[in-house]
Amino acid sequence: MTGILYLEDGTIYKGKGFGKKGISVGELVFNTSITGYQEILTDPSYAGQIITMTYPLIGNYGMNQVGNQSSQIYAKGFVTKSIDQTPSHYMNEENLEQMLERMGVVGISDVDTRSITKKIRKTGPLKCVISNEETSIETLKEHLHKVDLQEDWMKYVGTKKILHIPGKGPKVAVIDFGIKKNILENLKGRGCDITVFPYESSYEEIMNMSPDGVFLSNGPGNPEAATEAIDTVKKIIQKIPTFGICMGHQIMALAVGGHTYKMKYGHRGGNHGVYDIQQDRAYITSQNHGYAVDKKSVEDKGMIITHMNLNDDTVEGMMHKELPIFSVQFHPEGAPGPTDATYLFDKFVSILKGETICQ
Repeated sequence: MTGILYLEDGTIYKGKGFGKKGISVGELVFNTSITGYQEILTDPSYAGQIITMTYPLIGNYGMNQVGNQSSQIYAKGFVTKSIDQTPSHYMNEENLEQMLERMGVVGISDVDTRSITKKIRKTGPLKCVISNEETSIETLKEHLHKVDLQEDWMKYVGTKKILHIPGKGPKVAVIDFGIKKNILENLKGRGCDITVFPYESSYEEIMNMSPDGVFLSNGPGNPEAATEAIDTVKKIIQKIPTFGICMGHQIMALAVGGHTYKMKYGHRGGNHGVYDIQQDRAYITSQNHGYAVDKKSVEDKGMIITHMNLNDDTVEGMMHKELPIFSVQFHPEGAPGPTDATYLFDKFVSILKGETICQ
């Protein structure tokens, strides 16, 4: 079937359709990862977005339940140069097209993904409509203009009820903005007794479990939209140790009185260099974010910058001068990507056990 990608600036890309047959509207972004397409697709942080993979061949090792980072795909579409319909891997359970069709995601292949990526790098993310069914350009334009992308995706992708994952270690309250499974696995693997809360949970609800620490998860969209969570985190960080990743990092910045801003085209991929200032060491990291923390705005509020991006000098990590709180913009849990920075989970647990201080 024919596949069409129609961008808000009038650009049209035509290729072959795959996955669920239909039409979908979203924000067009690109990811530079070579592997990990399943983890990328099932990462809730991509809610509302249409993902273009820059690596030309996608799907060659198939899909399986183990790699899923959530129970469904929240992305609105998937764009590739080519797909492999006959994957080869001992864990393969279904191919990419079968998974997209089962989870209701529209895909297109055989398009110039290099051209798409260069356009996004020049203009920034674009609103677009993806279709793999026979339809007119006028119909696509109508879909593009009638869909509002300013939805609060965090309320949509996060848990709706409190979940408990038992453990014998420190009690950790997780505020769920759209958490990836592998983050929970990293906390669980370190023995944490985990309680996952909906992101609209009140300060009182969270503190009633008497947590040793609070974790602020990743998630999609604009951090400023999480107004209830920001107010809650303002209170939490004054009381107990807190660790934030990605969206959690941005929420922490807003909670201390700092500011965030939308980046031109964001960071999405598994090969981003980050400099750890305190260790005087560079790490390769996995990243997926379209917003960043304004450096001066948090330094003025008592935060110390601990990590910087080696490509564009954006803030990648911070900690407070006095409070036991810290955060990073990148994903130390990898999935997909490197796991160089999993030491940050060890640091968090060590703080909760009283074995070290936040420094």
